[in-house]
Amino acid sequence: MSDAPDILPRIAWIGLGIMGSPMSENLIGAGYDVTGHTLEQEKLDRLAAAGGTPASSLAGAVRDADVIITMVPASPQVEAVAYGPDGILENARPGALLIDMSSITPQTSVDLAAAAKDKGIRVLDAPVSGGEAGAVEAVLSIMVGGEQADFDAAKPLFEVLGRTVVRCGPHGSGQTVKAANQLIVAVNIQACAEAVVFLERSGVDLAAALDVLNGGLAGSTVLTRKKDNFLGRDFEPGFRIDLHHKDMGIVTDAARTVGAALPVGAVVAQLVASLRAQGDGALDHSALLRAVECLSGTRT
Repeated sequence: MSDAPDILPRIAWIGLGIMGSPMSENLIGAGYDVTGHTLEQEKLDRLAAAGGTPASSLAGAVRDADVIITMVPASPQVEAVAYGPDGILENARPGALLIDMSSITPQTSVDLAAAAKDKGIRVLDAPVSGGEAGAVEAVLSIMVGGEQADFDAAKPLFEVLGRTVVRCGPHGSGQTVKAANQLIVAVNIQACAEAVVFLERSGVDLAAALDVLNGGLAGSTVLTRKKDNFLGRDFEPGFRIDLHHKDMGIVTDAARTVGAALPVGAVVAQLVASLRAQGDGALDHSALLRAVECLSGTRT
């Protein structure tokens, strides 16, 4: 792919949610021609305001695209937009590159790649980590599965969206690494939440304590990104509990398939599920703090 604006690939972007909207806007800002489709009119209006082209149908969005990017919530939504007479595989042109940036099961990615190959469509699975802030700031970590040649072709596009871009292996590998990422993030948030309750109950200056902890071995991107959420009890979603619940299901199922034991991950998966069952599924995953407060008898 050249940097010359007149020969940049034409992009179709499917799914303009918390992550998809800022990511597509970053591509527009880099000079890409982006046509987008989603179900919410206000998100299509946002795309148009950023300089993109809204499409009223999925088929219309993908028909002339060189690269099609999907960013939707889960495997059922990926299958819904990919398959069927109105789907991507029936309407994209042969030779197009389909990049699925959703977080889905590895097997869904493998199956999609096989089905797309029969249509002459290339596929990469390329889930991301970094949340809404990472999407806005274009500093996402992008873990990719698929053929090396397709990865090489897509890398300039990935470098507009993220800071760390790595091919992890064949189809499905990106999703496997993303599942591991979500395991680490959930356990890290849970540990931070427990520390916050412990520190507050002990009467120390919480803001000072989190600052010094983040400067040492206990520091993490999670603590950096979520510190203000903990301090202000601000759980406006950057990444919803509902989605992390889905991801914990993916990692526990995949681990069972390969025979890997995840004892701590299994506990945190249940804590995420319990928070969702209490009606907090739409909150940011830093709301795991609320579950710890409930267990400690201090939830407000």
